[in-house]
Amino acid sequence: MKKVLLLLLVVFLGFWMFTDPNGLAEMARDGGGEAWDGLVNMFQAVIRFIGELF
Repeated sequence: MKKVLLLLLVVFLGFWMFTDPNGLAEMARDGGGEAWDGLVNMFQAVIRFIGELF
C-alpha cells in the first residue's frame, strides 16, 4: 500500500511539474518558508519555556 501511495505522489508531482512548473515552484518555496517559520517559533517557545523554569 505504501508503494502505491508513493507512486501516486510521484505521478502527481510529475504531472504538476509538466503542467504548471511555476505553481509547483511557488508552492515549494512558500511551504519551505512556512516550515522554517514554524521551526523558529517552536524553538523560541522552547527557549521561553526553559527560561521560565529557571
